[in-house]
Amino acid sequence: WSTQTTNTRAGKDTWRCKECHGWDYKGKDGAYGSGSHRTGFVGVVDASKSKTVDEIADVLRGAQNPDHDFSSFLDDESIGALASFVKEGVIEDLAEYIDYPTKQPKSADAARGEGLFAVCASCHGSDGTALNFGSADDPEYVGTIAVDNPQEFLHKARMGQPGTSMPSGVQMGWSLQDVLDVLAYAQTLPTSRPAAEAAPTGDTPPDVIAQGGQLYDSWVKAAGVAQPDGDQMLWSTQTTNTRAGKDTWRCKECHGWDYKGKDGAYGSGSHRTGFVGVVEASKSRTVDEIVDVLKGAQSPDHDFSSLLDDASISALAGFVKDGVIEDMAEYIDYPTKRPKSADAARGEGLFAVCASCHGSDGTALNFGSDSAPEYVGTVAADNPQEFLHKARMGQPGTSMPAGVQMGLSMEDILDILAHAQTLPTGN
Repeated sequence: WSTQTTNTRAGKDTWRCKECHGWDYKGKDGAYGSGSHRTGFVGVVDASKSKTVDEIADVLRGAQNPDHDFSSFLDDESIGALASFVKEGVIEDLAEYIDYPTKQPKSADAARGEGLFAVCASCHGSDGTALNFGSADDPEYVGTIAVDNPQEFLHKARMGQPGTSMPSGVQMGWSLQDVLDVLAYAQTLPTSRPAAEAAPTGDTPPDVIAQGGQLYDSWVKAAGVAQPDGDQMLWSTQTTNTRAGKDTWRCKECHGWDYKGKDGAYGSGSHRTGFVGVVEASKSRTVDEIVDVLKGAQSPDHDFSSLLDDASISALAGFVKDGVIEDMAEYIDYPTKRPKSADAARGEGLFAVCASCHGSDGTALNFGSDSAPEYVGTVAADNPQEFLHKARMGQPGTSMPAGVQMGLSMEDILDILAHAQTLPTGN
């Protein structure tokens, strides 16, 4: 470090490869060729083009200069990985993709990038301000980095953030075009924290809505409690749905995935019970009144207080009040089971977050059996109402993220549904 005088940083920064060689890997010939980061050191692009991995590893062990020997700090595996990155991971000329004066990508689709950003939004938030890399007085968000240092953004989006669980684009199969599209979208995000907006009184937080939505799906799995014996007490008041046992205890089995009960998709077919939905309760009752219903105020046979704790009952009530969709028929054409308005291409980008578990074609997880498989595509094609619920609320008893917590809009979910309906069903 002492062989240069233009970059006045000291200590830990001087040990970072990027501080000498730049986020664009071009050192003195790149973005760090001027400004406060200027050192005059060469980049690593020439080494990437002309040396083998073993030769680069030798350089990292001091073969060219004993002051560039990292073998006492890094083990062989780490040095090998760093050498492999230099050989195979660097971009030869970022100026082909980034206009350095304006800091804008030369060719990118911000709308497509918005879909891909869903992966990022699960941690960074839908507007990129959930994680602050700076301070309260001088915040630094995803949008800040994208605007101020697109070269750094591209590196981190491709390689991940050290010491965190951030997924790397190269491991997710993202192309450079994907990353450029995400950059273009990220450059539209806030660079300072938006003023907090007061939530209307009675609104249920997204995490509680998601918890309640999973309880509505299967409260046994969501709460991790024992399955009650026999049928739910009110089940015997209907005869059209012949299911028995655990299915009879699921809220969705009586009230439907579209929350409309006898007036919705479960108004006919094998799931028909004749029970009312929860939409009217959502519109006309308070959370406390819905809690009372769940504790048997209207019928002692609808008392769940001995099965679920108060927090779970409150979450379920919060979901009914603030999480249900009033009329899914506004969004889904029930006869064809297709979304009425959706962009499958945009949904493909949003599906990236799902693909990390379900696979790019949705067949990595089979909810059925080998003889009768059920994949994401199966659910999307056969029961779009169920798909919308699970995409918004998550899957009980798993780590599946909930769309409502990720900041996904109804349009986002419908676009994902449209894409999922193009995936294999196993039939």
